[in-house]
Amino acid sequence: MPLTTISTAFNPADAQLVRSRLEAAGFHAVVKNELAALSMDGYGLAVGGILVQVPETEADEAREFLAAPDAPAAPDA
Repeated sequence: MPLTTISTAFNPADAQLVRSRLEAAGFHAVVKNELAALSMDGYGLAVGGILVQVPETEADEAREFLAAPDAPAAPDA
């Protein structure tokens, strides 16, 4: 199943946060180039960024999900 890049980050924490959000919403997200970026003293730009990818069939819906405003936090009970 071909993967499509839907987000690019320049540090591992940002990429993993996006992946985590996508997975929590039911998408099948993976992170690519994370180790290459780390081996370059943390400069993800040198390898074109750290890529967050999903299967092609999920790409449009995943982009919409990431573009949607975050839901407001539930009030404390």
